Amino acid sequence: MSLRLAFYAFLCLSLFSATQLNAQEQESTTTYYLIRHSEKETSDKSNRDPELNEIGKQHAIYWTEILKTVSFDAIYSTNYIRTQKTAEPIAKQQQLTVLPYHPKTLFNAEFQKATLGKTVLIVGHSNSTPAFVNAILGEKKFAALNEDNYNSLFIVSKHGEHTTPILLNIPFKGSNANH
Repeated sequence: MSLRLAFYAFLCLSLFSATQLNAQEQESTTTYYLIRHSEKETSDKSNRDPELNEIGKQHAIYWTEILKTVSFDAIYSTNYIRTQKTAEPIAKQQQLTVLPYHPKTLFNAEFQKATLGKTVLIVGHSNSTPAFVNAILGEKKFAALNEDNYNSLFIVSKHGEHTTPILLNIPFKGSNANH
């Protein structure tokens, strides 16, 4: 009799634990901050992986000022120099390592699981950044950014099935910017 009681107790506790885990997953808020890489060097049109230009380097540092009050759990970037160099100052400030993501596998199950309940920065490109936002939203809401747009900050909060996007324009005036 006591073996049967122990089995039922174990079964009940297992079901309760699984229910609690699912409730926690549904109640977790995940917040994604997405930016495009800063201004890139354009003097060599054949270079598909250029560095940031001087303004881009200043802009990357400016993003650390803009985002300094956000405590990131993870920072992701594509494997291009310009996205990595944009992410590096923020990662350094927050003592994080920049993690790679592939722009063709946006917001897959593995990424969703790794970022659940976290605050995450994602640095991408004029096309992949809004595409990533759209993947999170599950709908095509945002078009590719104009080639001269380096100022967009997307913030997407996901709480259970409820997802809220915000698009901000953060002006940057280059070396004359007032920080």
